[in-house]
Amino acid sequence: MAGLFLKVLLLGASLTGLLYSLVDFHSYGKTGLKRPNFVIILADDVGWGDLGANWAETKDTPQLDKMASEGMSLFPSRFVDFHAPASTCSPSRASLLTGRLGVRNGVTHNFAISSVGGLPLNETTLAQVLQEAGYITGMIGKWHLGHHGLYQPNFRGFSYYFGIPYSHDMGCSDTPGYNHPPCPACPPASALSHSSPGKNCYPDVGLPLYENFVIVEQPVNITSLAEKFAEKATQFIQQASDSGRPFFLYLALTHMHVPLTVTHRSAKLSGQRLYRESLREMDNLVGRIKDKVDNTVKENTFLWFTGDNGPWSQKCELAGNVGPFAGLWQTNRGGSSAKQTTWEGGHRVPAIAYWPNRVPANVTSTALLSVLDIFPTIASLAKVSLPPRRHFDGLDISEVLFGHSQTGHRVLFHPNSGAAGSYGGLDTVRLGQYKAFYITGGAKACDGSLGPEQHHKLPLIFNLQEDPAECAPLDSSSAVYQDMLPKVTEVLADVLQDISGDNTSVADYSHDPLMIPCCNVLEIACRCHSCN
Repeated sequence: MAGLFLKVLLLGASLTGLLYSLVDFHSYGKTGLKRPNFVIILADDVGWGDLGANWAETKDTPQLDKMASEGMSLFPSRFVDFHAPASTCSPSRASLLTGRLGVRNGVTHNFAISSVGGLPLNETTLAQVLQEAGYITGMIGKWHLGHHGLYQPNFRGFSYYFGIPYSHDMGCSDTPGYNHPPCPACPPASALSHSSPGKNCYPDVGLPLYENFVIVEQPVNITSLAEKFAEKATQFIQQASDSGRPFFLYLALTHMHVPLTVTHRSAKLSGQRLYRESLREMDNLVGRIKDKVDNTVKENTFLWFTGDNGPWSQKCELAGNVGPFAGLWQTNRGGSSAKQTTWEGGHRVPAIAYWPNRVPANVTSTALLSVLDIFPTIASLAKVSLPPRRHFDGLDISEVLFGHSQTGHRVLFHPNSGAAGSYGGLDTVRLGQYKAFYITGGAKACDGSLGPEQHHKLPLIFNLQEDPAECAPLDSSSAVYQDMLPKVTEVLADVLQDISGDNTSVADYSHDPLMIPCCNVLEIACRCHSCN
């Protein structure tokens, strides 16, 4: 049953000259206890309002909406709070796998195709903790935490890896999908030059698809990625289930990041219709994973769906729906209030928890929660210890998931993620129903406007309970503002002091063209296709 996985791992080990512990689906020597399985599905650039469970106007996610009604939707109403730990790809994913903000784990902005480093090696991932406890661990989909050497998923705790090393707009394809502005296909093999005058979408190096250490296709056909990911994910679940060992699957989708793909390409599709078709494709993929869990390991598997950040509004009609979280104070002054920003549209994301007979059905949580909570919560449920000598920003929210509590975070910090301010800076503070901004602006909107970067000596403070659209900040002379300002100042000073005494990491963001993945340097776009 496990022949494919074993063959590829053996090939990868021989190619790299490294000894690697192969996936063994048939031995479980750590303990006789029946530990739960975990499936984390992470969508890319998905909007809070993209799910019908959140926003009644959305009709394109029947599978996710059904899952929300059968489990606990962490926000089927507009007043609940679930947040990404950053509002761009790499820092959000690093925080999911470490339970720590970028100022602690070192990942404060995106890695590039020529990046030398990745998630710092002295950071311990959730996969490593579970693997050491006897779990079979799989990573399928988009990694974006370093693609060279020891930064690859196979060396960060994952027994099996199938996916792309970074965002799928960071490499060309012969089937480029839908983007704004549109992008051409990879240059043909007969091309004499790598350059494409006027092209501003992605490089001419083909997007690679990996299975463990080996590039199995470059450039990958991105229109088939969803099907490939679904096949590998269901296969992994089946084989792990057959083995009797507990498993952890991290499925990081390319939906809803551009370039968008749709199951049935049509010249009649345009604008929001394209986005909706791609959203249905993502919903169907998630439905297949849920069905596989239900048919194999339903009673002992916790499935968690969420997103890495909000919509990329710069992509206009190809971007998702933020629901009521419009960030009007910012958009009225120009620029975006979604991805890259610390406005609600940038980091408030959908989240659904599904575990039949454990997580109560059709329950709404109003607790303030975060993707940061995934690591400590799963560690608790798996009865494994958190890595020592480091501080965590996430909480064990088991009691919230099981409907026994509505207590989440008292305070959350939203790091700068590519808009205004320094990367990773904690200049936006959420405290209860209030939210304070020390810096605003800096992200480009669909119309090309870029809100000016503004530093606020006295922070803008919004009451999200009364003003979810972040339209009008509190009057700085009001009693509520005067009451909140010292509290915000105190919690910000406390976290900065805590970080200064923590075991923190620094990521290597240097570049080297030799780090660009290429299966065949003699071919334009690094072309190769292997049977797998």
